[in-house]
Amino acid sequence: MSGKPRLTYLNGRGRMESIRWLLAAAGVEFEEVYLETKEQYDKLIKDGFLLFQQVPLVEIDGMKMVQTRAIMSYIAGKYNLHGKDLKERALIDMYVEGISDLMQMILMFPFSPPDAKEKNLESIKERATNRYFPVFEKVLKQHGQDFLVGNKFSWADVQLMEAILAVEEKVPAVLSGFPQLQVFKTKMSNVPTIKKFLQPGSPRKPPPDAHYVDTVLKVFKK
Repeated sequence: MSGKPRLTYLNGRGRMESIRWLLAAAGVEFEEVYLETKEQYDKLIKDGFLLFQQVPLVEIDGMKMVQTRAIMSYIAGKYNLHGKDLKERALIDMYVEGISDLMQMILMFPFSPPDAKEKNLESIKERATNRYFPVFEKVLKQHGQDFLVGNKFSWADVQLMEAILAVEEKVPAVLSGFPQLQVFKTKMSNVPTIKKFLQPGSPRKPPPDAHYVDTVLKVFKK
């Protein structure tokens, strides 16, 4: 065992991508195991690796962790990305929860039936521009700092950056009315660990394609 965290999921974004983002932002190298068949998934359950019979699975510090939120909270705490006190932690958690709601829509989008794709894309655009991005625009403006909480890079900043780029893939001009978020995106893109993660050849996964959707349906079929 190399001591690096070991991530078990499919070879695609899904629920693991936010974990990859957070580890990369913390400057932590990790190994990945990709599920390609239902048999691999069933074996993990049979061997007792998946507490709730779900992936992502992250093996870190001698633990086999499941549940995305718990995994990310542990990583954020371990690498000092979870605020300096309880109040900062509460703000970070609150922002992360909000971003997660938007990310859930993006996560489910590739699985939309063809006749619902346009409607679902419109929903993502509407929620991003009217509900979620205005909140973070206002926070950055009122706070007057480079980052969302305190003036230190946190889990919330990483999540927001991931969400901005994911929405921009579908709605390229989504930040046109959000000058603070445009500045934030530029600053985050230049954080050395993030910059590295955004380069070709990094562990960052491409947008989901038909092959990824087929693999998900095959591995998790009932």
